[in-house]
Amino acid sequence: QVQLVESGGGLVQAGGSLRLSCAVSGRTFSSSAMGWFRQAPGKEREFVVTITGSRNNTLYTDSVKGRFTISRDNAKNTVTLQMNSLKPEDTAVYYCAARRGNSGSTLEWEYDYWGQGTQVTVSS
Repeated sequence: QVQLVESGGGLVQAGGSLRLSCAVSGRTFSSSAMGWFRQAPGKEREFVVTITGSRNNTLYTDSVKGRFTISRDNAKNTVTLQMNSLKPEDTAVYYCAARRGNSGSTLEWEYDYWGQGTQVTVSS
């Protein structure tokens, strides 16, 4: 059974930083594309960033470019999202997701496995 467990969420002031981690078990992690999505109150879940399974190619949504950085450690089966210069509009529940395939995706329905989510709150 594949499990994704996020950690690292919390409350931070605007301009601050948080580091989210996602631990993956039950699947060959190195061949899986990974993604982070987020859902703000009253809004639909949206794409944040994806990283491919082999060459670690990344794609970010425009609103986080230059502030967020995704990385993966295949030896530890973890993917990390470093979030800097946080803004109140970054407040959301952040979800880690995994694909069976190697290619990254911006589409949530193309992901096969999801974590339970971790809350990020940025105060102004």
